[in-house]
Amino acid sequence: MTVIAMTREIGARGSDVAAGLAERLGLEIVHHELVEHDIAERTGLSEDEVHRHLEGEAFLIERITLDKRRLSRYTAQEILELAAKDNVLIRGWGATYLLRMIPHVVCVRICAPIAYRERTLIERLSLSGPVAAQREIAHSDAAHNGMMQRLFGVDWQDPTLYAAVLNTARIPVCECIELIARLTKSIAFRDTPQSRQVLSDQLVRERVRVALDRRFGSSALHSGMDAHVRDGSVLLIGATTDEQLIVEAVRCAQGIEGVTAVESQIRHIAFVPHDS
Repeated sequence: MTVIAMTREIGARGSDVAAGLAERLGLEIVHHELVEHDIAERTGLSEDEVHRHLEGEAFLIERITLDKRRLSRYTAQEILELAAKDNVLIRGWGATYLLRMIPHVVCVRICAPIAYRERTLIERLSLSGPVAAQREIAHSDAAHNGMMQRLFGVDWQDPTLYAAVLNTARIPVCECIELIARLTKSIAFRDTPQSRQVLSDQLVRERVRVALDRRFGSSALHSGMDAHVRDGSVLLIGATTDEQLIVEAVRCAQGIEGVTAVESQIRHIAFVPHDS
């Protein structure tokens, strides 16, 4: 099982690194169109709406009405579902953040100095010069960091999110491919039953969270309902004034793929009306 999560700066030749890794290791590259299509199906939004939200280009009314927490959870579920398929390279969409704690997943960042990125873009996009390239770089960097901030509250340039940060201005693409390929075969990123269980538990947790949001909507959010998962066993936590909601939440979680058992620690809080 080989799973690579990659963040790349525009103009840093990350696409070349990804293509080389896919060819060498027999990986499927997950393109943004697939992610956006699947998230759109889960959320009921159009693919254009999902794309605008993830790229930081949503209209004002879309930004006001969208539940960012829900989009974050749908995105997390989609990335984890893709990682569970094995032998994939997932570019962007917060994959490096969402998969950073999965022991066998190699999270990498491909970067380069601005001058190098400018030269690459001028050559590949036939841009008029450095000013045009700078505009492309500024727009791309702002969109990607904005997406990570909005959905997950993290800075995509934080080096602690990655197992390796590679500068293609110093390390040729072919050597980047070699270095990452060697990491996937190292003991540190060995695919084990334990690492697969970590991935499975995170995936089950997101499936449960999404199912609860879909089933109860704002009620689930207001009650602070959440789930912890270990070895497929789900522990529901939170609080609500609706005792029936607790029963329904347990039933909802029991029907989720990968769940082996459900325990509830959701507290029932009696509603006491204030004197008028």
